[in-house]
Order: sequence, then structure tokens, then C-alpha cells
Amino acid sequence: MRIREFRIGDEPGLHQVFLSAIHEIAIRDYTLDQVNAWAPRSLDPMLWADRMRGIAPFVVEHEGRPVAYADVQDNGYIDHFFVSAPVARQGVGSRLMRRIHQEAAHKGIPLLTSDVSRTAQPFFMRFGFRMVEEKQPIIRGIVVPNASMEKRL
Repeated sequence: MRIREFRIGDEPGLHQVFLSAIHEIAIRDYTLDQVNAWAPRSLDPMLWADRMRGIAPFVVEHEGRPVAYADVQDNGYIDHFFVSAPVARQGVGSRLMRRIHQEAAHKGIPLLTSDVSRTAQPFFMRFGFRMVEEKQPIIRGIVVPNASMEKRL
């Protein structure tokens, strides 16, 4: 497995990672209605492509296919951080988080922040993030709880 920069054409594969992470892993911590609101299978591919191009994530690739991805924006915000179910708990997320930290150090970012799902909160805490605030965002009319987390670098 290798971590590389986002490339145009990655969008469909990243969508599959996103769906797998939420529908197969986060479903343990959320209801089916919450999961379907958060990650609808019928998402407009053009909107998804625009989103991925906008955040330009790092991509973990295995055998030529994306299996995980995450971004860090210039302001230190981690918008997306997803690992597909088949490679979960195999160190892929840890490698990706270390890459995020390297990028933050390279850019001189002093603070990492993210809105983190219930599922990912223990993982982020292992990397030194602390919970700032529990939140109740509404996605497609459904409350999908998460937490604002941060880490000073």
C-alpha cells in the first residue's frame, strides 16, 4: 500500500471508500437512517467529484485501487478521513494520520481540527486529539452526532 496525492479520476473510487467506511463500519455507532442520510448511495457524481477536487485528499492505494483517503486543508481542518472496511484495523488509518501530520508540519500548521464521527473519535484520541464540543449536525433532515476535535502541534 502506498500513499499518494489525489488525481483526477480518483473520485469514483473515493466514493466507494466513503460508502464502505460509513455503511460497513460507522453503522455500528449510528442508526440506518443516520447512515443513509450521511452517505446516500445515490449521491450526484458531479457534486462528489467537485468536492473531492476541492479538498484534494491523500489517497491510500492498494493494487491500483483507493482503499482510504484523508485531507488536511491549509487552515488545519481535516474534512474527510475514511478507511474502507476491508482494510480497517490494519494500520492504514495510522499511516494516513501520520501523513496528515507530516503535511501539517511541512505547511507550518499549528492546530489540526476536525468534526469527527462517534466511530472515529477513539482513533483521533489515540493521536492526541481532544474533544472540544459534542455536536448535533442535521444532514438531509436527520441528526448525525459528531464531535469537534483538535490537536495542537
